[in-house]
Amino acid sequence: MSKSVQGFSKLTKDEKIEWVTTNFTQDPNAAKALLKSYWNSDSKLQRLHDEFIENTLTNHYLPFGVAPNFLINDQLYTIPMTIEESSVVAAASKAAKFWKDRGGFKTTILGTEKIGQVHFIFDGDSSKLWEFFTKIKPRLGEDASELTANMVKRGGGITNIELRDKTNDVQGYYQLHCTFETLDAMGANFINSCLEQFAKTLKNEAQHYTPFTEAERNIEVVMSILSNYVPNCLVRAEVSCPVSELKSSAVSPEEFAQKMVRAVQIAQAEPHRAVTHNKGIMNGIDAVVLATGNDFRAVEAGIHAYASKDGKYTSLTHARIENGQFYFWMEIPLALGTVGGLTSLHPLVKVALEILGKPSAPELMQIVAVAGLAQNFAALRSLVTTGIQEGHMKMHLLNILNQLGATEVEKKELTNYFKKNTVTHSSVVAAFENLRNN
Repeated sequence: MSKSVQGFSKLTKDEKIEWVTTNFTQDPNAAKALLKSYWNSDSKLQRLHDEFIENTLTNHYLPFGVAPNFLINDQLYTIPMTIEESSVVAAASKAAKFWKDRGGFKTTILGTEKIGQVHFIFDGDSSKLWEFFTKIKPRLGEDASELTANMVKRGGGITNIELRDKTNDVQGYYQLHCTFETLDAMGANFINSCLEQFAKTLKNEAQHYTPFTEAERNIEVVMSILSNYVPNCLVRAEVSCPVSELKSSAVSPEEFAQKMVRAVQIAQAEPHRAVTHNKGIMNGIDAVVLATGNDFRAVEAGIHAYASKDGKYTSLTHARIENGQFYFWMEIPLALGTVGGLTSLHPLVKVALEILGKPSAPELMQIVAVAGLAQNFAALRSLVTTGIQEGHMKMHLLNILNQLGATEVEKKELTNYFKKNTVTHSSVVAAFENLRNN
C-alpha cells in the first residue's frame, strides 16, 4: 500500500533513503547499501549530480560507449552513445564502417529556426485585435531587448512575431507565434523568457489601447512556452553508392537494394511498421542526444510529430534506386545545443563533446542525424537479409547469462558455444543448465 509523507523534500538524502527503503523494500539494509554503492566516491561530483534534479537518492548509470569510423562530409568522427540496449552501438559501428568505404555520409543544414508561442484569449472584434497587433509589434521586440542583447551580439535573437487566429479550434483563442535563432544554445530558457515578456507587453498595451472596449482590454494570457515541434530546424543526412557495391553475404546487391527500398515503402505505407521503423532511428539519435547532454524527450516529441506532418504517421527515411545508384536519406528536425544546461555541468557530457571535436549546434545536428540514419540502415539490412534476431540475440547473450548468474568461465564457454548455435532465451537457459549440471 502506498505511503504518504510530509516535507519529504526537506529531509536529508540519508533520511530520504531511510524512509524509502523502510517503507517500500523487503530488505531495507540491502536496499540502502545498493543505493549508496552507486554514489560517486568524489563528494564534489556527487553533490553536482544531486543538484541536477530534486529528491535524489543515488545515481542511475547507463553505459557510455562510442561508435567509431563515421565519415561525415569527408571528416572522420567517433560518436559517443549513451544507451542501455544491446546491439545499438555495434549496429551503428557496422553501418559506419560499411559507408566509410563508399563515400561516407553527407549532411546539409536546411534550417535552424526555433519556435515559441504566447497563447491567449481575446473576446472581441478580431479586426481591432489585428490593428492592435500591428501597432504594438515593434514594442514587443523593444521590451525584450535586455533579454535578447547578448544573443543579438552573437548573431541570434528574435526573427519574427506573428499573430495567428485559432478561433476555429477554440473560442476566442489567438496566439503570438514567434521564431528565434539561438545559435549554439538549445535556447529553451531564452525563448521562454522572451515569450513571458511578450505576454506582459501584450497585456499592458491592451489596457491602454483606446479602440478596445473594457472587455477587450482584458486579454487573458493562458500560457507562454516554447514548442518542441521545430519543422524549420531541419537537417538532411544521406548516403548513396552504386547498387553493385551493396555487398551482402545473404543476397545479391540488386536484391539487397530492392529489398531495402521495399522495406522503406512498407514503413511509409503502414503506421504500425513505421513506429518500429522510426524507433530504430531514435535508438541512434537518442543515444547521442543523451551522451551530449541534450533533451531527448523534446527531440523525440518533435521528430514523431514531424513523422505525422502530412496527416499520417510514416517513415522518416526514404530510399530509391535510380540509374544503377542506391540512395538512402532522411530529413529530421533537431533542436540541440552545445552550450548551456548540462553541456557545461556534466563531466561526461563535456568529454562527449570533446570526442566530437567540440561541435557547434548545427554540426551536432548533422552528427546526430547521421547516427539515426546509420542505425536505420543497419536495422533494415538485418531485417531484409538474415533477420533481426540473429545479430540482436548474439549481443543480448551476455545480458541473459548475467541474469542467470553465470561465472566468467561459464560466460566464455557459452559465448563460444553460441558462435555456431542459434541464440534464444530458452536455448541459452538450456545450455547454461546443461553446463552447470555436467
